[in-house]
Amino acid sequence: MAPQRFQEQFDHIQRSMPDVPLAMGPDDLGEFVYEKGVVLARDGEEARLVEDTVRAHFTEAPDLTPDHVRRAGPDRNRSGITRIQVGDPGQGIRAGGDDQSVAHALRALGAREGRAGHRLISRNHVVHIATNACPGDEPVPAPRSAATNPAPADAVHDPDSAVSVLVVDNGLTHDYRACPGMSHVTGDALAGETDSQGILRQYAGHGTFIAGLLTAVAPNTDVTVRNTLNDAGAILESEFGERLFDAVEDGWPDILSLSAGSVNGRTDGLLGVEAFMTALQTQRTLLVAAAGNDGSATPFWPAAYAAVPGHADAVLSVGALRTDGAFGACFTNHGPWVKVYAPGERLVSALTGFEAPVPYVYQHSTYDSCRYGFGYACTCRSPQHTGVLSDPAEKPDQVMFDGYAAWSGTSFATPLVAGLVAAWMNATKETDPRAAAGALLASCADFAEVRGAHVTALRPPTWLPATAEQPVAVS
Repeated sequence: MAPQRFQEQFDHIQRSMPDVPLAMGPDDLGEFVYEKGVVLARDGEEARLVEDTVRAHFTEAPDLTPDHVRRAGPDRNRSGITRIQVGDPGQGIRAGGDDQSVAHALRALGAREGRAGHRLISRNHVVHIATNACPGDEPVPAPRSAATNPAPADAVHDPDSAVSVLVVDNGLTHDYRACPGMSHVTGDALAGETDSQGILRQYAGHGTFIAGLLTAVAPNTDVTVRNTLNDAGAILESEFGERLFDAVEDGWPDILSLSAGSVNGRTDGLLGVEAFMTALQTQRTLLVAAAGNDGSATPFWPAAYAAVPGHADAVLSVGALRTDGAFGACFTNHGPWVKVYAPGERLVSALTGFEAPVPYVYQHSTYDSCRYGFGYACTCRSPQHTGVLSDPAEKPDQVMFDGYAAWSGTSFATPLVAGLVAAWMNATKETDPRAAAGALLASCADFAEVRGAHVTALRPPTWLPATAEQPVAVS
């Protein structure tokens, strides 16, 4: 049976949020996940307008319940967002998974949004490492005797000139310091690294893997990893804005590396992070953000802020190249809102198991052919394995990690670009990360082809390309 990847990911995220009923949308398309029965509005007068308008609309509709419409959180917070309940989370879900109370609430504000000229209401989306893939694939053991890819650059750490990089992700695995080159990485420990049977959880090590890539490309960095996402790599949009403010509470970094987001079918961003993005505009921090792994041109937020006027110099969106570095990876999101591409298939970095091997059971089965129609040995079908979520009646494949892993996704192309910007700052003594990113891109003479488009490509000097010919079996 072919994997039903979006449904599998939806079920996994729902298990990680047992107290938050979730729906999928829009309509039957299954492009994003959001909270049932709740909408978001800006604090203050707009929240009052949304609440009153939805209640009036529901009063006139025979199959809707106006008594369900009420505030579902504090009236004001740093993210500037108010949660408003519009329906009973246990009702209103039709076949296909969309929540009709939320759909009616959005429709009720349509005319007012037209007159206001901007959005007044939004679903409360789930921001996630990847809703359709995991991220581009699942990790594969890589031998401790082999080098990482990219290999560590020839540079030393200097505490007086080190570039500060903040990674907002899940936390660090318990033994990450055993990996050479990560002695200057600090941050939050990953909660619940393994399950009750000692099996590594899905996405555990995602933040560690990112930190390893960053320090390999740019050794002269002080990397801090925050445990912002839950054990399924997810967080509600309404909470995400708050957690971003928490992450910079002790000071804004030079670079913020973010490998999570969501689509919402719109071109004006996520309401839940709007206040943070506005605050970012007043700082010198560069946000380097993953473009997402849906093989789609639909804007993925916050990365797509790179194409929004007023945010373009503060945000750098990153897509993924396949193992040969010449073309886009099959899963990478693409389009004019993706500003740069970097290698993102089968990179090798630190995961866990340095002190004692850690078992991992595959969650998703590979496909017989590329789900996006490509013909090379992509991550859809290689390395082949059977996953417990895709084929619960079959015995899933299990592997052991003893330190390093090979992993794929725009999640990992992103820290390569963040590291290259940091390395440029070190090499040129440029202290403004946004100016450094602009100069790096302006000096870049490397290009790749993504869905027929000629795009800017950044390839770390120590990264080794490989052929992308034949699929391989999981070891």
